[in-house]
Amino acid sequence: MIEKPKLATLCLATLGIVYGDIGTSPLYALRECFLHEGIEATHDNVLGILSLILWALILVISCKYLLFVMRADNRGEGGVAALVALLNPWQVKPGSQRYLLMLLGLFGAALIFGDGTITPAISVLSAVEGLETATPAFKPFVIPVALIILVGLFSLQHRGTAKVGRIFGPIIVVWFLVLATLGLNGILQYPAVLAAANPAHAYAFFASNGFAGFAVLGSVFLVVTGGEALYADMGHLGRAPIRITWFVMVLPALLLNYFGQGALILDRPEATKAPFYELAPDWATYPLVALATLATIIASQAVITGVFSLTRQLVQLGQLPRVNIVQTSPDEQGQIYIPLVNWLMMLATIGLVIGFGSSSALASAYGIAVATTMVISTILAFFVARRFGWNLWLSAALLTVFLIVDFSFFGANLLKLADGGFYPLGVAILVFVLMRTWARGRQLLSERWGRNAITPSEFAKLLIIEPPHRIDGTAVFFTSGYHVPPYLLRHLARHRVMQERIILLEVETRDEPRVMAAERLLPICVAPGVMYVKISYGFMQDPNVPLALRLAEKLGMDLELDAVTYYLGRQILIPTRNIPGMWLWQERLFAVLSRNATRVTAFFRLPPKDVVELGFQVEI
Repeated sequence: MIEKPKLATLCLATLGIVYGDIGTSPLYALRECFLHEGIEATHDNVLGILSLILWALILVISCKYLLFVMRADNRGEGGVAALVALLNPWQVKPGSQRYLLMLLGLFGAALIFGDGTITPAISVLSAVEGLETATPAFKPFVIPVALIILVGLFSLQHRGTAKVGRIFGPIIVVWFLVLATLGLNGILQYPAVLAAANPAHAYAFFASNGFAGFAVLGSVFLVVTGGEALYADMGHLGRAPIRITWFVMVLPALLLNYFGQGALILDRPEATKAPFYELAPDWATYPLVALATLATIIASQAVITGVFSLTRQLVQLGQLPRVNIVQTSPDEQGQIYIPLVNWLMMLATIGLVIGFGSSSALASAYGIAVATTMVISTILAFFVARRFGWNLWLSAALLTVFLIVDFSFFGANLLKLADGGFYPLGVAILVFVLMRTWARGRQLLSERWGRNAITPSEFAKLLIIEPPHRIDGTAVFFTSGYHVPPYLLRHLARHRVMQERIILLEVETRDEPRVMAAERLLPICVAPGVMYVKISYGFMQDPNVPLALRLAEKLGMDLELDAVTYYLGRQILIPTRNIPGMWLWQERLFAVLSRNATRVTAFFRLPPKDVVELGFQVEI
């Protein structure tokens, strides 16, 4: 049970971290629904679209995510990567059910990278476009102002979000209160809009508009695009604050605002061009633009941070090459900064703003990635539920209902493919190819070394049969399993010199978010002077080998860490046609990824002065 003061603090943080994306959808979602050809702002159409929005929020967010999917947590962590890890698919045979589910989940994770660049672009653009509502004279300045804001946002990422995060919650509270106030005022001007709560209006909308009505679902979907964030951020805040905040503040404020915009359109059909800003009195336009800009910056920040976290998870799970990960807070493990990802996202976001030119144009590219991810999350959640003992019929019934909704939105978003929807799918395919190439390349290398590898026990016997010259100190050799790395044997054969203490060190990433310090080390004494040590981390943790070995020393292991030398094998990969398992272009790509991956020294936090690299060529 969470204490009430702490729960209140978590709820405030939830508003700033989780609900920024879905909370800024009123800026553009309803407007986009009336930009479809053949959809006029008639009484029946307005009520039908509002009904679709209401029931989308209830079915997708309230029922699917908050009541069902969030039950499938990996020791408190959520998101597509956590779902994949729950299925523990890494050692299964290719072609098996769990292997295919792993591929599906990894593609879902790849989709988030494309969406992560669109969200900041469309959110900030839609906020700044409010200046046009005040006067058309500001139109030439919309894109330059949006670019300045976005460049500033990405440029500040290296400072971390600890200080800024303290004011995120209160600003978003003000934002939702303003949403509710504007919406309530609109509803009071035209109370008949409340009839849209009847789902019969949604049915009538499809019946009267046919295919055009189905296409509108692609824009209705914009109201739930922040749904995946609810699940992904569960590990930071927990289920209770996310659920309480949704039902107490977020859902009521969103519905009031959407219905208020609908009431305005019923009263003044020409207001479809900017219904959100038209709700406010003229004097409030500039303050509202400023508040909307702050809200979209916060929403963008949450998405950027989410992409950082996802990248770290995939690196730790061995699905992406090592990258430089900077911890921006000494207290909060989730606050990280990844320079490479940050600058790539910034360039992509700038390109989207310049290339599409408006939030309406970007809306065509937005949604298809999230819709696909939602379908994948539903399927994975079903198999996780079955794995943990859920009733088959109950699980199947829920899967059927949610998939009908998900596939409806997915199909509507496919219609956007030619108008920009190809962008997030293209990014996802590129990231997926990188992931599979990296993982497959590492697997083939591991299998190749494993065939001719010797065990630590055999190595200890070799030292007795052909004893090398021993010198003071401790040598740490990194290995990928319970065997002796080939570069150690080459080093020994070449130099015939070895330290008195030898540690064969394996760093393992488990299929769980975090590994407690008490479970961090598994030491095995192979022979006098030879030890195998496994260090385990969760996929949400950053490895620090010297710190872990310091713990081993405190436990009584004779290591003498002040005299440690870390030996690393630096492989020079040579693509050939002789090794089966990968296409030649994949081998070349894997070689490029290996050369550009962050060096083991930095990734494992090794002191550079104590590291020796042993290079050797490997044909792949």
